[in-house]
Amino acid sequence: MARSGCADRVAWIPFARRAALKALITGSGGFAGGHLAEYLLQHTDWEVAGLDLVAGRPAAWRDKMTQRVGDILTDLAQLQVFFAEIRPDYVFHLAAQAFVPSSWADPWNTLANNIRGQLNVLLAAISLGTKPRVLVIGSAEEYGAVTAADLPIDEETPLRPTSPYAVSKVTQDALGYQYYASHRLPVIRVRPFNHIGPAQSPAFVTSDFAKQVAEAEAGQREPILRVGNVEVRRDFSDVRDIVRGYHLALTRGEPGEVYNLGAERSYSIRQVLDILLSLSRVKMTVEQDPKRLRPAEIPDLVADCARIRAKTGWKATIPVEQSLYDVLEYWRGQVRQTAEQPA
Repeated sequence: MARSGCADRVAWIPFARRAALKALITGSGGFAGGHLAEYLLQHTDWEVAGLDLVAGRPAAWRDKMTQRVGDILTDLAQLQVFFAEIRPDYVFHLAAQAFVPSSWADPWNTLANNIRGQLNVLLAAISLGTKPRVLVIGSAEEYGAVTAADLPIDEETPLRPTSPYAVSKVTQDALGYQYYASHRLPVIRVRPFNHIGPAQSPAFVTSDFAKQVAEAEAGQREPILRVGNVEVRRDFSDVRDIVRGYHLALTRGEPGEVYNLGAERSYSIRQVLDILLSLSRVKMTVEQDPKRLRPAEIPDLVADCARIRAKTGWKATIPVEQSLYDVLEYWRGQVRQTAEQPA
C-alpha cells in the first residue's frame, strides 16, 4: 500500500536543533567575572555575553563571547537595550564595588554603585518578559560581627554588617529576594566567602603579598613584606571553585533561596603569609604597616556549605597551597612582563 504524500513530507522534516542557551555576565572583565566567563566557555555550550565598565581588558577567551561596555548604574535604558539584544536565559550579576576599605573611604559610592546597579539589572531582566534566572552575589561580610558560637556560619546566622560594603551586600541580598517575592523573578542568591586566585587585584591580601614577593625576587623592591593584621582568620577558597559554584547555584539552585560558598575551614593571614614566604626565592622580613589595618575586623569567618552541597553537590576542592602558588606564579609573570617592556 502506498504511503500518503503527507506521511512522506513528515518523514523528511529534519529534527529541530535546540537553540543555544544564553548567559550574560555583568562585571565580566573583573576578577571573578573573567574566571566565570572562562569556565562557562570551557564547560557549557552556552552563548556567553559580558558587560563591563571598561573596554580592552585582555583575556584569551574574549574573542569567543559578545562583549559590551556600559555603566549599569547610570544608563538603565541602554542596559535594557543590551538585555533585549542578548535575551539571556541566565544572568550572573557580578558587577560591584568589592573592596571593603574603599567603602570606608567613600561609603556613598559603594552603596549607590552596588544597590542601584543591581536594581537596574533586575529591572532590565523584568523588562524582557521571559524571566531569566538571575544570580545575585552577596558576601560573607553580610554576617559581620559573628562570635565563636556562630561558627561555622550557615545561612540562618543573623546578618550584623560592620562596614558600608557589608551593608550594600545585605541590601543587594534583600533586593534580590524582594524581586523574587514581588515579581516572581527566579533570583538565586549566594554568599561567597573570601576567594583568591590568579589575576586578583593587589588591593586584596593574598594578591598583595604575592605581588610584593614577586617584585622582591626581581629586585624591584627591598625584601620587606608589609602587612596588616595577620591574626584574623578567613575562609579562603579558590576563585575557580567559586565560579563553578555560581554556575551550579544558578542552574540547579532553588529560586528565592540563598547559599553559602566557601572552603569550610579558615586560615589565619599569618598562615597564608608563611606559605607564600616558603615559596619565595629570596629571604624576606615582615613589617606591620598601620595603613593596612581596618577600623573593624571580624576575628574569624568559616562557612557551612551544607545547603548548596545538598542541592547541587558543590564543594570546594582546590587546596589553598595550590591557589597561593598560582597567585604567586601569576605575579611573577606580570613582573617579568613589565620588566621586558621597553622604557
